[in-house]
This record gives sequence, structure tokens and C-alpha cells, in this order.
Amino acid sequence: MSDDGFNMSLRKFLKTVGVTSQREIEEAVRAMRETGELPSGSVTARVVLTIDAVGLEHEVTGEIEMPGGD
Repeated sequence: MSDDGFNMSLRKFLKTVGVTSQREIEEAVRAMRETGELPSGSVTARVVLTIDAVGLEHEVTGEIEMPGGD
């Protein structure tokens, strides 16, 4: 596979990860909001990317601000 093919494949994978992750987060927040248990302020998020075939395990952490009670 060429470098261009690799880059296109990688970008497609990362786009899928981003879109599906956002959808899952939004659904979880909606569910918590419905039960009245949505935390206020920010919450810590953690993502672990693993590619066994190349020996990669990469962790990203960050903060996500929860929506207000509008």
C-alpha cells in the first residue's frame, strides 16, 4: 500500500472514531440528563487507542464541559 493509501485509510478510521464517539457521548449525556444525574461542570474523558499488530497503546485524556440546565 502506498503512503497515500495508508493516509486515506487512517483518516477514514479516525473520522469513524470521532463520529461514533461523539454520538455515544451525546447519548450517554442525554440519558444522564433524563435521570437527573448529569454531573455539573467538567468531566474527565479517557480514550485508549490500541493497535496490537504494531505494538501501539496510546492514551488521551481531557476534560469535557457538561451542558447547563437550560
